[in-house]
This record gives sequence, structure tokens and C-alpha cells, in this order.
Amino acid sequence: MIVGINGKIIRKEPTLLHIDVNGLVYEVFVSVNCSSKIVDNNIFLHTTYIIREDSQSLYGFIDVNEKKLFDTVIKINGVGPKVALAICSTFTPSSFSQIVSSNDISMLKRVPGIGPKGASRILVELSGFVIDGNSDEDSMGTNMMEASMALESLGFKKDVISKALKSCSATNTSDLVREALKRLQK
Repeated sequence: MIVGINGKIIRKEPTLLHIDVNGLVYEVFVSVNCSSKIVDNNIFLHTTYIIREDSQSLYGFIDVNEKKLFDTVIKINGVGPKVALAICSTFTPSSFSQIVSSNDISMLKRVPGIGPKGASRILVELSGFVIDGNSDEDSMGTNMMEASMALESLGFKKDVISKALKSCSATNTSDLVREALKRLQK
């Protein structure tokens, strides 16, 4: 299994790199976001290696969260590596996490290759998608997700929960649940 590649870029296109590793040149597919972050010819990328009947492809990522997003999305039925790379090119991992938590189909349909049915399926399958990190914004997203799951277990619908949580000012999970319950009972 190839989990990383360290070498010198000898060819760069918006979604493709050729990386020379001690005389052996690898073709690595990257997102537009990843490509735009590359400033030096010497590079290390985290990789996902996909073997199919008719091809073997290497996908590279500077950001570990982008790799996590890619690896999570390609597990969904009907979403292949090209669509997953298009998602990584269109959204950052944190903005994608926001889209999933707010159940925003219209934003997801902006990705080339994703229609209304595909967007709905992705949002249903990834309802618990969270990126790694320790910033306040990330922990707030985690608290929102936990509060949303708690309210769902009480029988409330996702769209109603989402509206109630957006208007809450609390920051930790238990306070979010209490405040949202008050709003849901009105």
C-alpha cells in the first residue's frame, strides 16, 4: 500500500502531478485546492492508492483532512474517485463538513458530476462527517453534531433540528440540547 510520496515535481497541471522519486516518475491526481497550495518543487503528499480492473491510480493530498474527506466520500455507492476529487476541488474539508451538518443539497449540487439524487444520497450517508482539528470552530461543529444526534434520538426531524440549532447561542453540547428543546417546544 502506498500511503505517501516524497519527491520532486517535474510536471504540474491543475489536477495532475508527475513526481520524480529517485528516477521513478509517479502520476498523482490532486484536487485544485491541493494544487494551488503547492509552492515548491520538492513535495510530500499523503496518498490514496486505488486499484481497479482497468487502472491503478494514485491520489495525493497535502492536507490530511482532505484525504479523510476523499477516502470517506469514495465509499459511498455511486461516488467514484473523479467525483470525490471534484468535491475536494470545490470545497475545503471544513466547508464540506458545514454543508453536511446543515444538510445543504443546493451547495452540494454545485460540484460537477453530482445531481439532486446524488447530493441527497451523499448527505444521508455522511450525516456524521466531522473533520479532525482542535480549533474552537471545529469543536463547535462537533458539539452541534452531537446535539443534533441527541435531538434526533428524541424523535425530532433533521430539518427542524437544524433550524433550531442555528438560532442557539450555547457552545457546549448539553446547553445546545437544552436551548434547542426550548425552541422546539414553542
